[in-house]
Amino acid sequence: MFYELALTYQDTLLTYQPFSLKKGELDCTNLSSALQREIISLGEKHLTFAFHGLSATSFMAFTRTGNRVDYEELYFNKRRALNALVMAECIEKSGRFMDSIINGIFSLCEESAWQLPAHNSYIRDTPQLILPDSDFPVLDLFACETGALLATISYLLGKKLNQISATITKRIESELQKRILTPYLTTHFWWMGNGDEPMCNWTIWCTQNILITAFLSPLSSQNKQKIFLKACQSIDFFLKDYGEDGCCDEGAQYYRHAGLCLFNAMEVLNSVTNNHFYTLYSCDKIKNMALYILNVHVDDEYYINFADCSPIAGRAGAREFLFGKRILDRQLMKFAAQDFKSDPNPLLPMEINLFYRIQSALTQDEMRSYDTSGEIIHKDIYYESVGLFKAHDNTTCLAVKSGDNNDSHNHNDTGSFTIYKNKRPLFIDVGVESYSKKTFSAKRYEIWTMQSSYHNLPEIDSTMQKDGKQYKAIHVNTKIEKEIALISMDISPAYPLNNVEYYNRSVSLIRNKYILIEDSWAGCKHVVSNLMTYEKPSITSNELFFVGDLASVHVSGAKEITVEEIPITDKRLQGTWKHEIYRIQITAKHDYLTLQIN
Repeated sequence: MFYELALTYQDTLLTYQPFSLKKGELDCTNLSSALQREIISLGEKHLTFAFHGLSATSFMAFTRTGNRVDYEELYFNKRRALNALVMAECIEKSGRFMDSIINGIFSLCEESAWQLPAHNSYIRDTPQLILPDSDFPVLDLFACETGALLATISYLLGKKLNQISATITKRIESELQKRILTPYLTTHFWWMGNGDEPMCNWTIWCTQNILITAFLSPLSSQNKQKIFLKACQSIDFFLKDYGEDGCCDEGAQYYRHAGLCLFNAMEVLNSVTNNHFYTLYSCDKIKNMALYILNVHVDDEYYINFADCSPIAGRAGAREFLFGKRILDRQLMKFAAQDFKSDPNPLLPMEINLFYRIQSALTQDEMRSYDTSGEIIHKDIYYESVGLFKAHDNTTCLAVKSGDNNDSHNHNDTGSFTIYKNKRPLFIDVGVESYSKKTFSAKRYEIWTMQSSYHNLPEIDSTMQKDGKQYKAIHVNTKIEKEIALISMDISPAYPLNNVEYYNRSVSLIRNKYILIEDSWAGCKHVVSNLMTYEKPSITSNELFFVGDLASVHVSGAKEITVEEIPITDKRLQGTWKHEIYRIQITAKHDYLTLQIN
């Protein structure tokens, strides 16, 4: 799709000008004075930021201890500070921030590597090397992000930098050529795509930033053409792994690194071809990919989550708004504008991508003035490509995951459900702890958050689900009607057991009345159903009660019900769960269990 168009327009590539420059400086005349003051104030907070180097021992810590957080915190903070300084200078235009910006530029240019230690390998799914080879750069997500950051700085402030010393932009160009552009043109990294090999968010996330870097850099027409063609081929490799329904199998958080990166890649391609890629916005698959984030939204900051995604997946903003504008969908635009207005940090201070931050700043006034009155329409939907089912009524949002245990960032969660009542989490998907060396290794499923027994799933004959494409739900049926929304399936193939004849699960939302979860099985000797909750229930006989107006649950077929408290000690999980969570374990008496959730 993209490569075919690229072949047609490769000989007529235009200069890329993503943000309007006036006399060589960012045109901020349309920004409100209040927004300009906020941007300058954030920059002032970083005027004395110390751009420390990243030591070899801190890089080696990932291999030695498995800790990736400490290095990454130093790495990302440098980029956030530099972003804030650049934006402040673009607004104030006084030169007050330039020395600190130059310190930041040279600090990044003097790093031995731009890839993260956790990504320091040349072949997919192979062990990381303990130290980087500066003569053989690795193009990972954040090397590409850093390339786009420096290219954007040079585009926005190149004239001012050259007035101080032409050495600065010369250094940026040299580093981009050595670390990004030459490796991209001469080396095949797995995320670039190759035939039927499965891709993920890496493909489009890296490709977007390569396009930004290349077309904001002074390259020859020949090299721009090569990058243009290669990038479009990678985009096609990325899209082949999406169903026509547009479901992101990595979840709402990764939509921001997948669907929205596709959007900005398309914006670059449109700009350099005089909008000859614009027709692709009317493609059903592209539109469905754009709308995914709206369809998995629950309320306020909560999203339906699975795999490594958190239920608090970040606020929508400019990119979602502009994507909605391109596909002519007012609901997506309204959702993005409304969510943006609720964001306590609209300047994106934690964002390391300067392009996004400028894009957001230039779109803020349009989003703030956009009419967001009335309710956002959330559709009931079944994403067959991933097996994600979502339905709701006036007080309840229900989601069920069928599919298989081979998703990108997979957790063993086939058949699990999540439920929100009165806009609050009831039965939850925990998410994932802070990434470590173990997270993406052969020991991944030793981590408790990845295991089926810490999802809303049964343990059958003391056995949990297993990872892999063959471990899946079968006989999946769905029904979405006015009075009822239902999904049923047999999840027995998700378990590495030979004796189980079937394990049927049916989940029904009887609208504005209750949810009914019915499990029945044959060939199972011992079944313990696990339920993960945010609030602690009280138990009376076969009834579970949750505080206030949250819910009550009637259990049929139980022999024993116990509750385990799980402390939340991990920093990443603490961002979502402000107190302990709970695992309810229901031991079955016979060959069925039924939950009626009122």
